Amino acid sequence: MSIVKFLTSKVFLKQLLLAIVAVVVLCFLVLWWLKISTNHNEFETVPDLKGKTIEVAQMELKDNDLVMEIQDSANYNPKYPKFSVIDQNPLAGAKVKENRKIYLTLNPSGYRKVAVPDLRQQTFRNAKPVLKALGFEVGKITYQDNIGKDMVLGLRYKEKNITPGTKLEKTSKIDLVLGNGKRPN
Repeated sequence: MSIVKFLTSKVFLKQLLLAIVAVVVLCFLVLWWLKISTNHNEFETVPDLKGKTIEVAQMELKDNDLVMEIQDSANYNPKYPKFSVIDQNPLAGAKVKENRKIYLTLNPSGYRKVAVPDLRQQTFRNAKPVLKALGFEVGKITYQDNIGKDMVLGLRYKEKNITPGTKLEKTSKIDLVLGNGKRPN
């Protein structure tokens, strides 16, 4: 029998029709099963958790059949209370499936600590941007008799001398002791 006769025979056409019907029925059954097992068109709304404590956030997520996943704390943000939520993913108002993980970023208890650089024997002009780049603020400036005008002679924090390498919170005010350009007596 030639290939053309076989492709036009009743047996082949009957088998082809049965195969097409089987594929259609199988596709219909798979789609029906997926619709049931994935809760198609059933969503939970993500609540707004920004500024709330961990306990309150966990209760709200549990009420909405969602799961909390805490990510690492971010940089300290003074606009939010300590250990409160400052960011979430997905965002508030998003529609998600039941038991979806909501990733939360928490506000740490304070600014992270940074080592104070060695600025002794540097000019104030060089020291100021270094302190600002590290997140410190320049506090009081006092002058002491020294031939090096505006040269950093010492660093102070809360009226106490500090040494390079001392760890202080970001945004701490560091007072500088500078030379006034006069010879010491």
